[in-house]
Parts: sequence; C-alpha cells; structure tokens
Amino acid sequence: MQRPNLRNTGEKRKKEASASAAKPNGERVRGAGSQTVYHALRKAILELELAPGSGLDEVRLSEQFRMSRTPIREALVRLAAEGLVNTLPNRNTIVAPIDFVRLPVYFEALTLMYRVTTRSAAVHRKPEHLAKIRSYQALFAESVRQRDALAMIEANRDFHVAIAETAGNHYFTGLFTRLLDEGRRILRLYYSSFDDRLPRQYVEEHERIIAAVESGDAELCERLATDHAAQIVRQIQSYLVRDTAAQVSLDAGS
Repeated sequence: MQRPNLRNTGEKRKKEASASAAKPNGERVRGAGSQTVYHALRKAILELELAPGSGLDEVRLSEQFRMSRTPIREALVRLAAEGLVNTLPNRNTIVAPIDFVRLPVYFEALTLMYRVTTRSAAVHRKPEHLAKIRSYQALFAESVRQRDALAMIEANRDFHVAIAETAGNHYFTGLFTRLLDEGRRILRLYYSSFDDRLPRQYVEEHERIIAAVESGDAELCERLATDHAAQIVRQIQSYLVRDTAAQVSLDAGS
C-alpha cells in the first residue's frame, strides 16, 4: 500500500519557543528548556506537521529554539521513549515512520483489546472505576465540542485505558495502552477525516459503553466495543484510500 501524503492533514504552523523560561529572579528553571522542546515537537508530530520519516537535526533545532543542544537531546530521548522518533545507527534522528503495510495486523490487535478489556470491565467494575471512566468521558466530550483533536486523542486514550484498568488484568492493560499510544497519529488521521468535527454519535457510543459496563452486561460490552472498533477501522481505511487516490491523481497530472 502506498503511503498517503500527510502534509495536508493540518495547517502548517511554525514552531517558536523562547529560551527565557526562568524563575522570578532570572535563574533558569532546570529542565524547562527540555520541556518546551518536548511539548512543541510532540504536538507537531502528533498533528502530522512533522511528517513521518522527516529528519530532526539537533543543530537546526538548537537554532530554532535558541537553546543549547543538551535540552534538545533530552527532549528527543523522551520522544523516542514514546515511540514518536527513531534514532538511526548513524545517530541521526527521524520522526518515527507509520508502517501502513502493517496496519491490518495493528487493527486486528487493537480490536481484540477493545473487546477483551470492555467485556472484562463489566465483570470487575467498582464504583471508583466508573467514576474515573466518566471523568475521562467528560474530557473527551468537551474536547469534541471544542474540536481539539489532540485533546480528543489524549482523552480517548485515557478513557479506554481506564476501562482496561477496570478489567483488572495488567497484561491486557499494558498491551492495550501500548497499542493506543502507538496509534495516536493514526487516530489523528481519523479525526482529520471528519475535519475534526467528530459527530456526536461517537461521544454517545462511549456513553453506551459506560452504561453497559455499569450494568455488568458482558455480552453487550463486547458487542459495543467490537462495533466501536470496527467503525474506527473502516473510517481510517476509507480516509487512507481517498488520500492515496488523490495523491496518485496529483502525481499523474504533474
């Protein structure tokens, strides 16, 4: 499968940051520079403003953020730990590629974790679990209302991790969390397919899942989770096909 063109998935925004993060007395706050770089690069990567596979040159980043290379390296280490950047054998760093060829295998694993964790949550739920799940659902609903795609991604991830934690199997929780984290940029494509105007029905899908977990209906939980995952997979696949077709058309006309 040809990798689609990701450059048009969001507006290009210049990344500028000040190196003046300091305490009131003018002394630099330790780690503030690294935090600034980390958050700026992470946002650009998740928004797909920094394309998968693009290079991250320490010298240029140092000039861009007007900082020494030490906080740049520290930020890149954090991003590497999250799987968002890769360090190559020649010590160059790139934005982690998205392996579109392996997406079917990824979707298969993701769907299985949706089903297993949601079903098990119905069996093991407690009031404190439901309170936590609802808190993340409230954040998700608000981020949808504000059309804040990055906030949607974070709240959706935390919502499903909370359900997995309710299920009580730390192996499932660990695997599901890793899959959700690995798929953050894929989920960005998902929201892009709606122009970040996520239909209200997908907020309501979460509400139905919560109600099924609370009622202890394991069969319904698994069915809702399966349908929820299938809808996401279909939407992403449709978006990738459209984007690839558009790019082929552009290439043919050039």
